[in-house]
Amino acid sequence: MSTAMIWLLLFIVVALALLIAALTKTKFTVQKISVIGIMAALSFVAYEFFRIPNVLGTGSSFHLGNTFTALTALLLDGVSGGLAGAIGLALADIMAGDPGYAVTTFILKFIIGLVCGGVAHRIIHLRSFPTGSKLKYIGAITASAFSGLLVNVFTDPFIGYFRNRYIFGQPAEFVSVVTKISSGVTLVNSLLSTVCAVLLYLALRPALEKAHLLPKE
Repeated sequence: MSTAMIWLLLFIVVALALLIAALTKTKFTVQKISVIGIMAALSFVAYEFFRIPNVLGTGSSFHLGNTFTALTALLLDGVSGGLAGAIGLALADIMAGDPGYAVTTFILKFIIGLVCGGVAHRIIHLRSFPTGSKLKYIGAITASAFSGLLVNVFTDPFIGYFRNRYIFGQPAEFVSVVTKISSGVTLVNSLLSTVCAVLLYLALRPALEKAHLLPKE
């Protein structure tokens, strides 16, 4: 696939994300945009400087970039979390000269945010969840964070297969091997990112609430 077509696909993906934001009636205040920007930057830094790249020559990496996608979704909402991760990690791919990866990265991280936010705020109602029982409260946070990251364990290899096969034009046999390895790498990333997201949420939520930077339930 030509570079121009890949950039067009990326533009379409970003446009669809903004359409979803509009359809879900997500409100963006200056404070929320600031938090999204900070989390996107942290996603970029976590991926760019704290990772083990190109595991077994597959192009997959061990990293903690997804931590801030889930964390933003827990603190704000699913769309905001998806945008934070999608912007930060897609930008890392673009900076590395891989716009083809940026297309699928944007999609995958946006999905993580939507699922985490949906479970946290529509099913568990995390902001109003009782904190009397620490074990139950931490369990609720963990379930919220891991929900989107678990979905990513399946969507990442699936979408990655089509990217490698049809955007990059790699041989089917090679892509199958890469997909299997990528599944294992993604699972490890998801488990580590869940632990980090839970710990950061526990640390940051009280301070952000005190500063009135979090939306109401």
